[in-house]
Amino acid sequence: MTWQKWSVVPVWFLSLVGVIIIGAAASADMRVTWLAITLAGAVVLTFVIQIAIQRKERFVARATASIVGALAVVAVATAVFAII
Repeated sequence: MTWQKWSVVPVWFLSLVGVIIIGAAASADMRVTWLAITLAGAVVLTFVIQIAIQRKERFVARATASIVGALAVVAVATAVFAII
């Protein structure tokens, strides 16, 4: 895995950690709000990381991979919370 791909993984990991914390700590009626905040934080973190590495090559691809991965994590968690 190249260093550019490693700039994507922390966003996915922190989204997963956020979802786990929300599942354990948030009440059922507040989960949707916290999931939205988690996704917003993932978007902000994506741009912070991508700007910090200061590489313009494949910026859009890396940012898209980060955001879509975080969206997938939050979407799966939303489906699981809806079933539970």
